[in-house]
Amino acid sequence: MPANPRNIQIADYNYPLPDERIARYPLPERDHSKLLIYRPGEAVTHRHFYDLPTLLPEGTLMVMNNTRVIQARLHFTKTTGALIEVFLLEPHTPRDYQQNFSSSDGVSWICMVGNLKKWKGEILQREITLTDGRTLTLRAERHAPCATGHVVTFQWDLPVSFAHILEAIGELPIPPYLNRATEESDLTTYQTVYSKIKGSVAAPTAGLHFTERVLADCRQRGIQLAEVTLHVGAGTFRPVKAENIGGHDMHAEWISVSRTLIEQLLAHGGHCIAVGTTSVRTLESLYYIGCLLHANPDAEDLHIPQWMPYDNPQTLTATEALTAILAWMDRTGNQTVQTATQIIIAPGYHYHIADTIITNFHQPQSTLLLLVSAFVRGDWHRIYDYALANDFRFLSYGDSSILFSEQYN
Repeated sequence: MPANPRNIQIADYNYPLPDERIARYPLPERDHSKLLIYRPGEAVTHRHFYDLPTLLPEGTLMVMNNTRVIQARLHFTKTTGALIEVFLLEPHTPRDYQQNFSSSDGVSWICMVGNLKKWKGEILQREITLTDGRTLTLRAERHAPCATGHVVTFQWDLPVSFAHILEAIGELPIPPYLNRATEESDLTTYQTVYSKIKGSVAAPTAGLHFTERVLADCRQRGIQLAEVTLHVGAGTFRPVKAENIGGHDMHAEWISVSRTLIEQLLAHGGHCIAVGTTSVRTLESLYYIGCLLHANPDAEDLHIPQWMPYDNPQTLTATEALTAILAWMDRTGNQTVQTATQIIIAPGYHYHIADTIITNFHQPQSTLLLLVSAFVRGDWHRIYDYALANDFRFLSYGDSSILFSEQYN
């Protein structure tokens, strides 16, 4: 493992991914996907995802990301005929997701803009017919660019929520590597069955394999189910273009963790099974939030920078870090931790809370593959070679894996 992850060569995390191995659509039954099983020092095997409950230790805690993908692509046509796409990234005003979605008198978002050169600054308009037959006019005005995109203000002339408008005209943003347009079926298949909190522009895809049957079987085996929220940003698809990952800037993502989850983690010794890399990033960020609050109980900025785990190594146990968060909640009256994280998990990282990971198969030379490599201590080639040799389906709509740590051997 390199002493400084910044020096990692991303080219070392490449593998051949034939185009035909990328799953363009999910299987008709979610839980019939293949499930690769990895245990350190043992041969890689596989079952089906519906077998998952039988593989999990009884009485453990499993944490899932309950974010829901929004219909974030909006299309406008100028009077000249030019098509402008506005891709919602994160709320600007109001900054709170729920307040923004419920607003009925205008909102602003940080957006990516397609065909930007054709949008000279004029206000774009689009007529919308709602499901109840009423018609409104939606207006979009572009402001000065910011670090992550362009601020766009939306206003409309009927007292309906912005969420209602998105449901009427927004397009669900499926991943670009699927190389196809969004279809009606994606509105269901590109959401987890437990999705609740609107805000993501990409699904936490490890969760797409769960069905109500699998969840019920987990509960029957005494596995406690818990939830966090991380709103997945478009940056999750951004490739690492720098030769060394030290030159890659991680995107910030909004997370929310409840007091209940903190207490559940403490009841399980500060450890859990994490469903998906988004849950992993949330849980490991939670550890560093606890470290911040342990060092400075009155800290107001709980944002986790990209390189904090490596520049400021911590010695707290997971229990000590989580206890510091509970103490902060007691002092402030907050029942949730809400902040942003830019954490990058790469070889050399020491995991603190997630000790089993359920995850899909990720793109070559991606930060998600680095996260997996860090967990399996560099043994990712064996996992991916097995998946390629056994006709696994890759990426968002593909098959999945369960990666155990040495604790469960």
